Amino acid sequence: MDLEKIGKFIAKKRQENNFTQESLAEELDISNRSISKWERGICLPDANNMAKLCKLFKISYNELLSGENLQKSDYEKWAEENLKKFAKHETVLNKKFLMYEVVLGWMSSISFIILIFTAAYIEMPTVARVILILLGFALLMIGVSFCLKIETEVGKYECKNCGNLYVPKYSTVYFAPHLGRTRYMTCPKCHKKTWQKKII
Repeated sequence: MDLEKIGKFIAKKRQENNFTQESLAEELDISNRSISKWERGICLPDANNMAKLCKLFKISYNELLSGENLQKSDYEKWAEENLKKFAKHETVLNKKFLMYEVVLGWMSSISFIILIFTAAYIEMPTVARVILILLGFALLMIGVSFCLKIETEVGKYECKNCGNLYVPKYSTVYFAPHLGRTRYMTCPKCHKKTWQKKII
């Protein structure tokens, strides 16, 4: 997917429709920086903003993802091509987010261990010791919560029993027994409880 081409197309359509970056940002209720990033080809608009752009500029999703106006005869060809590219782009993004989850998990765990060991083995007043322990637990819980939020929203879980792919509730993921990214949960389709693997 050519993000630079898409960005130039968004900029062109914005100008054709008499929007400045500021007025378009206001129309979409987002920051100017987001518009600038799209137009420089740094990232794509999310699905919600794609829908709004297509409506504002009177273009199709296909045209937006192709970065050009399309003839009717080209639609079928480009539709399939764009779906493949979009799926690939989403997979790459999901893998990045899961990498952030691992980094965040390690950072919060290491911070917790350092603070607990410091509180346990270094001479200090009792109040300081208690503060370090509480801080360690707070950092760990915040880190774990963010990691689970990422894991819940990135990709889907696959039911071993019926093959259903779904995104569970955050609370379900939080309390489910797990081995890595495989969790013991109830499938919303077949209602069987199985070990369900994260699929990107």
